[in-house]
Amino acid sequence: MIGTAGSCGLRQFNPGEEPSVSENGTMDRDLLDRAHQALRAAVLGVASQDWSLPTPCEQWNVTQVLQHAAGDQLAYVAAITGGPGPSENPFTPSGQLDRAPLAVVDQALHAAADAWRTVADDDPGVPTPLPQGALPAWLAAGACALDAAVHAWDIAQATGQRSPLPPAVARPLMAVATQIVEPLRGFAYAPALDGRAGGDDAALLLRYLGRRPDWTSS
Repeated sequence: MIGTAGSCGLRQFNPGEEPSVSENGTMDRDLLDRAHQALRAAVLGVASQDWSLPTPCEQWNVTQVLQHAAGDQLAYVAAITGGPGPSENPFTPSGQLDRAPLAVVDQALHAAADAWRTVADDDPGVPTPLPQGALPAWLAAGACALDAAVHAWDIAQATGQRSPLPPAVARPLMAVATQIVEPLRGFAYAPALDGRAGGDDAALLLRYLGRRPDWTSS
C-alpha cells in the first residue's frame, strides 16, 4: 500500500518499522509521514472507473473523500502558516476535480510536509483547524495523521485495496483519537460503535471513529 512519495518529499518506510505517538511533548514525525504516504498510496491505487464509488463516509463518493482529505491537510497548513486554506469547504466537496487526483493529493501533502517542518517537536501550542484550537505538537501532528490515515482507509476500502492501518499505525492513532475525537462527534466523526466486538487494533480504531471495519461498497 505504501507507494513511492518522491514528489511529496516524504520519507520511505521499511515494513518492520513501528511508528509511535509520544505523550511526553515530542512530535512523532514518522507517524505523520506514514499516514501521508498511506493517503497518497490509496489515491494512486484507485482505478479510473472507481472514482464515483460509494465510501464509508456516508453520502460521499471516492472523489469527494479525496477532496475532503486533501482539504483537511490544507486546513492544517493554513493554521500553521497563516496562509490561505483549501479552495473549497472540505465538508461540502463538489465531486468535481479540476486536475488529476494524484496532483490534488500531492499538492496537499507537499504543502503539509513543508508546514510541519516549521514546527518544533516539543511546541506546546501548535495552531490547528480543530475547534480545540492550539494543541501540543505531538497531538496536533497526530490529529493531522489520524485524518490522513483514516481517509486513506475510506478510499482503500471503497476500491478494494489493502488496509493502510497496520497495528503499528492504528495503535498510536487510537492514542490520538481518544484525546481529540469526542468534541468532534456529529460533524467530523460519527458516534462510536461497540468497541467490544473484537478485532485487531485497526478495527478498534475504526469503531471508535464510527466506522464499520467490515464495510463494503456492495
